[in-house]
Amino acid sequence: MPGTTAFGRVIIGVAAQLREVQIERDTLAAELETRLEPHPLAEVLTSMLGGFRTALKILTIVGDGAAFPTAGHLATYAGLAPLTRRSGTSIKDETRSQRGNHALKSALFL
Repeated sequence: MPGTTAFGRVIIGVAAQLREVQIERDTLAAELETRLEPHPLAEVLTSMLGGFRTALKILTIVGDGAAFPTAGHLATYAGLAPLTRRSGTSIKDETRSQRGNHALKSALFL
């Protein structure tokens, strides 16, 4: 069939590029894992579901955590702290927040 040889060369080229990307990804993952090990919260963060990837995502978003004086501040930033609906003297139920950092909330839920 015409074009079969050219198509074969394209597939071989794409496969080689994908192999290179996979090698680069593995190298980067190993480097990031090595950098995560000395972090004081590494053991706690990697023990969560998602392990290494979730730990890196949380640390990327939160940083060293110095901006959050308490766990409550971090929960509010992530949008995990419940909200109490109030109107005048009536207090309605507590609902989950629609605000907060959605990427952090997603990482903590996943």
